[in-house]
Amino acid sequence: MKKNIFIFLTFTFVISSLLAQQPKREMRAVWIATVANIDWPSQRNLTSKAQREEMRTMLDGFVKNNINAIVLQIRPTADAFYPSALEPWSHWLTGQQGLRPNPYYDPLQFIIEEAHKRCIEVHVWLNPYRVINSENLEILSKNHLYFKNKDLFVKYGGKYYFDPGLDETREFLNRVVEDVVERYDIEAIHFDDYFYPYRVANEEFPDEASFKKFPRGFAPNQKDDWRRNNVNLVIEELQQTIKSIKPWVEFGISPFGVWRNNSVDPRGSATQAGVQNYDDLYADILKWLKEGTIDYVVPQLYWEIGKKKADYEVLVKWWSKNSFGKNLYIGLYSSQLGTKESDPAWRKGNELVRQLNMNKQYPQIDGDVYFSAKGFLKNKQGLNDSLQNSFYKYPALCPVNRNIQGESSAQPQNIRIVRDGKDAYLLWDEVNEEGGCQTAYYVVYAFKGKKVGDLNDPANIIARTTESCIDLLEMNHKFKGNCTFVVTAVNRFKHESIPTEGATRKL
Repeated sequence: MKKNIFIFLTFTFVISSLLAQQPKREMRAVWIATVANIDWPSQRNLTSKAQREEMRTMLDGFVKNNINAIVLQIRPTADAFYPSALEPWSHWLTGQQGLRPNPYYDPLQFIIEEAHKRCIEVHVWLNPYRVINSENLEILSKNHLYFKNKDLFVKYGGKYYFDPGLDETREFLNRVVEDVVERYDIEAIHFDDYFYPYRVANEEFPDEASFKKFPRGFAPNQKDDWRRNNVNLVIEELQQTIKSIKPWVEFGISPFGVWRNNSVDPRGSATQAGVQNYDDLYADILKWLKEGTIDYVVPQLYWEIGKKKADYEVLVKWWSKNSFGKNLYIGLYSSQLGTKESDPAWRKGNELVRQLNMNKQYPQIDGDVYFSAKGFLKNKQGLNDSLQNSFYKYPALCPVNRNIQGESSAQPQNIRIVRDGKDAYLLWDEVNEEGGCQTAYYVVYAFKGKKVGDLNDPANIIARTTESCIDLLEMNHKFKGNCTFVVTAVNRFKHESIPTEGATRKL
């Protein structure tokens, strides 16, 4: 009996500790993969109405888990999930590349509006070089750039890619990103791990001709350095393109989890990975972080704690020491939980809960991103329960990006409580500013009694809203006696304003 009591008290202490340690600012994001209809839409032949219903349901599921950002794949294979003059509609959306939704709507604009209503950020995910995942060129629209300028493309491993060594490739990619940033109210541009493609056995990437034609000062024996330079150039240019339009829009990269093994570079991690960013994908993530040409990094740490060749614990510690002060989020593999093909660690208990607990040891970690939406929402091994009851019990604001300069906007004014019979409303005047100081949403805090309490404790947040009014009786909180309310404005730079003076009333 005493043993059971001890176990219960220990469990209670652990849960209480988790709740007490929950930060007010934390990235809690989920990837929504559109390629091959992994997450959305579930089928290529869905009606426009069904697509919208699926997305609303998905976003509502994220709200229940206090998710505050999505990473939406809008350019999976040199195509578009939005109307574009540069690239055709994606066949993953309508079943035929170049065919727009019928009845017509703009999926990206729709998702941005629905996400922002729920105070969820939208990071748009593009693949820089991939054109088609097979040899079947018949999939491509007749208006695709491939048929207008075939010299821009190469075939490798039975797939087609832009040639990264060409100036035209970088110029076109910058035009695509420029178009999206100018037209849409997004929070970030996001690339994953696909730069140069993963190596294919006994096949060399066919860029010898472009290397000879445009060596840019690299010697014949420096092709690997030239390839890395190709990627470095496009990363630098894209950062400049984004910031020249909207300085508050972030540029994030989610690389393969191993930069280099320490067997080939003493700066690398104590791993034995068969793939390395630097050597195989020609992505020098550390250079970008050190120089600030990217704003955040999300290493895909899709391995379990204790894995011999790529131990999660080793890698999370390594990235924490090598993020160069930039925002660091950890890519977690929620879809792996409980699958038959996975290592036993993923089938016994909840590996992600173990990893989330481990992440708390590293203050450099600013949050997590889950791959991917369908697996995340299935509540595998009770993951959603763990998030809702402990890790993400309270709302969290997305972290301020340390690589971006910004300032707070004005505070909301004239906060008041209005009674209408049994109803009670909290109102305030809207904050009207422009650019990066434009209000993204408001944060509402509530405290028992007549004094303002701790604004750094997310347990005191009762709402995040894009409106300037909330119905207090619709809140999940029960207000009794005197209550004091405070409102702040969070702008596009993610800075929170000075709080309003507290409004107190007996409810």
